[in-house]
Amino acid sequence: MFKRILVPVDGSEHSKKALEHAIVLAKEFEGEITLIHVYSGAMPFVTPVMDTLTPSPAPSPAVATVATRLREDAQKLGEEILAEAELTVKKHGISTKTVLKEGDAVREIVGVAEDEKIDLVVMGHRGMSKLKEILLGSVSRGVVHKASCPVLIVK
Repeated sequence: MFKRILVPVDGSEHSKKALEHAIVLAKEFEGEITLIHVYSGAMPFVTPVMDTLTPSPAPSPAVATVATRLREDAQKLGEEILAEAELTVKKHGISTKTVLKEGDAVREIVGVAEDEKIDLVVMGHRGMSKLKEILLGSVSRGVVHKASCPVLIVK
């Protein structure tokens, strides 16, 4: 039934708990687990308010250097998170592969689920205040609404 399971991991306790559930399901259904970590290389910039006719200034070399460093650090952290999760899965004798993506977490998770013909996404629920959830949404909520396969949210 659930042969191909996708587990988004971010190193949080919620994602570790979701991985534990995915391992149980993979054992039960003799399935495989695909681990995904999505990082953002975007760096928020504060720019002065300008009229629409004024071209926006190009970022300075220092800003570009900082942005590159932040992206590289986020990628390295993602690789470490995936390696730890992969080790956990392999300890249970379950076939696994890893996917590291940069971009919007919801879009990337849903895209991999479709591309890999995933049967089930198992992911952690991150507690947010109601105001933050209304304003920002959440990754788990976005995946639930956009994925074409079942999604199990682990609390």
